[in-house]
Amino acid sequence: MKTVNKFLTTALTGALLLGSQSCSESFLERNPQGEEIVQDFFQSEDGAIKATNAIYAHLRAWQTHVFAFIAVSSLTSDDADKGSDPTDAPFMGEFDQLTMTPTNFILNDYWTGQYQGINRCNEVIQRVPQITSMNTTLRDRLVGEARFLRAYFYFNLVRTFGGVPRVTDIVQAGDPPQPRASREEIYQLIEQDLNAAIGVLPEKSGYPVADLGRATKGAAKGLLAKVAMYQKRWSDVLRLTDEIIASNEYNLNTPYERIFTEAGENSSESLFEVQNAALPQCGGGSQYAEVQSVRGQLGWGFNVPSNDLINNAYETGDPRRDATIIFPGETLFDGVSINRNTPNPAYNQKAYVAQSETRSACGIGDSNKNIRILRYGDVVLMNAEAANELGNGAQAAQRLNAVRARARGTRTGVLADVAFTSQEQMRQAIWRERRVELAMEHDRFWDLVRQGRAAQVLRAVGKNFTPGVNEVMPIPQTQIDASGGVLTQNPGY
Repeated sequence: MKTVNKFLTTALTGALLLGSQSCSESFLERNPQGEEIVQDFFQSEDGAIKATNAIYAHLRAWQTHVFAFIAVSSLTSDDADKGSDPTDAPFMGEFDQLTMTPTNFILNDYWTGQYQGINRCNEVIQRVPQITSMNTTLRDRLVGEARFLRAYFYFNLVRTFGGVPRVTDIVQAGDPPQPRASREEIYQLIEQDLNAAIGVLPEKSGYPVADLGRATKGAAKGLLAKVAMYQKRWSDVLRLTDEIIASNEYNLNTPYERIFTEAGENSSESLFEVQNAALPQCGGGSQYAEVQSVRGQLGWGFNVPSNDLINNAYETGDPRRDATIIFPGETLFDGVSINRNTPNPAYNQKAYVAQSETRSACGIGDSNKNIRILRYGDVVLMNAEAANELGNGAQAAQRLNAVRARARGTRTGVLADVAFTSQEQMRQAIWRERRVELAMEHDRFWDLVRQGRAAQVLRAVGKNFTPGVNEVMPIPQTQIDASGGVLTQNPGY
């Protein structure tokens, strides 16, 4: 059974106190009614902690990490199909086919979810340093956590839309709308935030158990490495991932099939994950698991593994296939038998909540399933890719084979070590390994874009990818209208 961390429960209070300032449809708007609460709130150490916890609470929100996140980051890839029933939520099918338009409300949900989080971060970053009656080390750490989280929200935005408004001040009612900053300016802000966070955050082992799940130095380095990877700054990727590996805070000892269970949460594999909890009063979980669970039996059945992932991605005997995919008619590790007549050919096992795991009194719609954002297997593969791009094939092969060895476990005759023969051969091997190691974990579409092969791969599986257009998604029309035309649309939309 999961131990509920103290900051998970106090996050609920902070979220309620800050909620009135972050519920408008446009990030450019602010409910003035929330202003008085906020000014009273940032007066003490306890208030600073609750305000920071409220950012973490927002990670569980519907707009942040449920329907919109799944649509943008997963349905767009060759790993996943819409699922559910054909007539259910056709707006989700637009992401599956890459036919989404600026008026698809899911895009606006995604946009507002990220900016609502940014608003909460900005409150902490600006107001907590003004609290004089608190421990300075704690004060700096809380600001560091907020800067890490702001960097994460902006990384989601810049990968999805390209340049977006650079909002670092607390938005007040009546403030003029902001135009889009360039992609490069957003990446610069992300890097500044993460470097600042690295300077003040403790390592994972530096937190007490009650604070397990907060942003750490390793998480900030890992996210910064991924940001550098998207910009092909391979020396930075290698340096940062080397530092994470040398820290001995993380390892590949967690069996692959355990990573995504309750027992695998916050393990030595985990750099950062969204903390969900089954609280007696409810409200500590999210619908992330419910919307992806078996249609007609356990959930809604969206975001199902594609035929291409099922049939073409995995090497023969790769255990990660069964650990990732639920098939109709199979009996799962907890004894649950999946309905043979369920309408979809497969489901995402990484989102499955076992019957033997902790349950919320409010059902799976309030699931305590943590959402894995950044884990060690990803870090090791980033290290392999950077080493290969910098001409160190031996290190690349060593890192790649370490990931394969963990996946192989005690099985023999599967996932043989990969020998280096050329940079291009190793590049392709690492890219393939990223797909199967991180399948259904919301990286694949963005990986294909950064690798420059999204059109080739996605067209091959029947998606309507247009080069020069679909590398990013349309700016929500709701946001363009709210800005009075200050925001501009991406080309092709």
